[in-house]
Amino acid sequence: MARTLKVAAAQVGAVHIDSDRSDTLKRVIKLLNEAAAQGAQLVLFPELAFTTFFPRYLFKDEGKLEEFFEQGEDLSKSEHVKPLFDEAKKLRVDISVGFAERASGGTGYNSCIYYSAKLGKVLARYRKVHLPGTREPFENPDAVQQLEKRYFEPGDLGFKAFRVPELLPDALKGHGSKTDTVGKGDPIVGMMICNDRRWPEAWRCYGLQGAELVLCGFNTAGWAPDLWGTRKPMTKEQAQEEALFHHRLVMQSNSYMNGCFSISAARAGLDDGKYDLIGGSAIVSPEGHILVEAKSKDDEVIVAEIDLEECRQGKEKTFDFGRHRRTEAYSLITSQTGVVEPPLLAN
Repeated sequence: MARTLKVAAAQVGAVHIDSDRSDTLKRVIKLLNEAAAQGAQLVLFPELAFTTFFPRYLFKDEGKLEEFFEQGEDLSKSEHVKPLFDEAKKLRVDISVGFAERASGGTGYNSCIYYSAKLGKVLARYRKVHLPGTREPFENPDAVQQLEKRYFEPGDLGFKAFRVPELLPDALKGHGSKTDTVGKGDPIVGMMICNDRRWPEAWRCYGLQGAELVLCGFNTAGWAPDLWGTRKPMTKEQAQEEALFHHRLVMQSNSYMNGCFSISAARAGLDDGKYDLIGGSAIVSPEGHILVEAKSKDDEVIVAEIDLEECRQGKEKTFDFGRHRRTEAYSLITSQTGVVEPPLLAN
């Protein structure tokens, strides 16, 4: 039975430290309308979609820092971004969007939410677990900083998949005595943010819950030698290609290994005339193929029709976890964080 829906990634181009937030929001809403005009039922926006990627800056002024955070429990009612949710509700298009969350206790999180336009409410929230970079800035004055560990705490909500109603009209519901329900209900969705996509544990947590679609907004530097790269010298062009290669690699391989579609949406372009972020927003199939990919580093919408029935191939054959996983052999994964090498060999 076909379980078809149309999905989109909304890539957002350069946003500067002094960009007016209302102007950025207008761009985001314009992208939503473009996706809706192409029939999208669900649109993914990037990590920290409403501002520049502020963790690259060291803020001495706490008031200035707070301008980048959203306050309050319900993002859809936040004064800065409410027009986006109003538009989504009017268009009846679901959205997932990343933002800087200031929780009620004062803790900062790099978060995203899933908003059901037909229900008019937030269905799920995710807080980024794998925070990259450092707490203190690099001494190199020319370094591209990555201070997420300074401004955010690791997410405390785990990797919890959820079902999304109102996308598939014929989805099986939980009533009666039906027993053969696998792969027939409302879509099972998981969310992650940027660096999470590089960690297979995150994907496997969703795979073990039967996730059929994983959403991942990201900001990825194309040039940040203090943060990542090979030990050999690289030109900025080579670094860009390497970053894009690794992005594709993790989205394609993990989609394949967990039998799910994935959507990635980039905050891309040249921020402040010097911080270059890759594009590469893409929609990937459960077999690991790129169905559609952004062609630029500007504001751009990509759309694809996907059939969640295609997830069954991987989930029931190559990656039938129930038949093939051997948890007794995986104890190191949860008992150890850093690397512990075997002892050196004797002379």
